[in-house]
Amino acid sequence: MKISLIALAVAAATSCSAFAAEPAKMVDTKVGKVMTTDSGMTLYTFDKDTKGKSNCDADCLKIWPAFHAAAKSKAAGEWSLVKDTAGKEMWAYDGKPLYTYAEDKQAGDVKGDGVNGVWRRAK
Repeated sequence: MKISLIALAVAAATSCSAFAAEPAKMVDTKVGKVMTTDSGMTLYTFDKDTKGKSNCDADCLKIWPAFHAAAKSKAAGEWSLVKDTAGKEMWAYDGKPLYTYAEDKQAGDVKGDGVNGVWRRAK
């Protein structure tokens, strides 16, 4: 009986950790390590954002789509949730909202790094 309870506790602990996975991953690219979505699309930060607040307006979001959070996502550690200017929840890392870039067409593209001197690849 005691062994069954221990096994059940271990199973519960390991299944809970699966739900705490980070929303992005680090990937090697031609410019070094970058943070990407699960599908390998590079994530970017916007210098005009303030900690915990997106300043990318509706026109901006057409070119720089927000890295939206799935329903019922929970913030943890360095990961937080902020609202884009349309009111949808998006991921932020260390308080910096994250975006993809419409001109990046395939996994590993980093065409948005340095655009207009205000867009940076997340690393």
